[in-house]
Amino acid sequence: MNLQIHIEEGNDKSHVHLSGEIDVYTAPKLKDALIPLTSKQGNTIEVNLEQVKYMDSTGLGVFVNALKSSKENGSKLKLINLQDRVLRLFQITGLQEIMDINATIRGVNE
Repeated sequence: MNLQIHIEEGNDKSHVHLSGEIDVYTAPKLKDALIPLTSKQGNTIEVNLEQVKYMDSTGLGVFVNALKSSKENGSKLKLINLQDRVLRLFQITGLQEIMDINATIRGVNE
């Protein structure tokens, strides 16, 4: 499966809607789209993962790099609407402790 990336940019906020799978094949495409957004001073990047059904460790690496870039550039990265399977990766690795994750799935907040 492929990864679809749709970006809506506002004044100081970028909405990134992802659909598909994030793996070793699609992660470079995600990184190329995400890192420039985190490089903008004062930008808030909200990444909607509701339509992401699968993600591997390569995808986690992209989000770690994006978090690093956002901290270095004074922007903010927020992940929203993670599916259970994807959220579990962040929990297992402890990344949910250092990342802003709003895991609202089907009306349930975690």
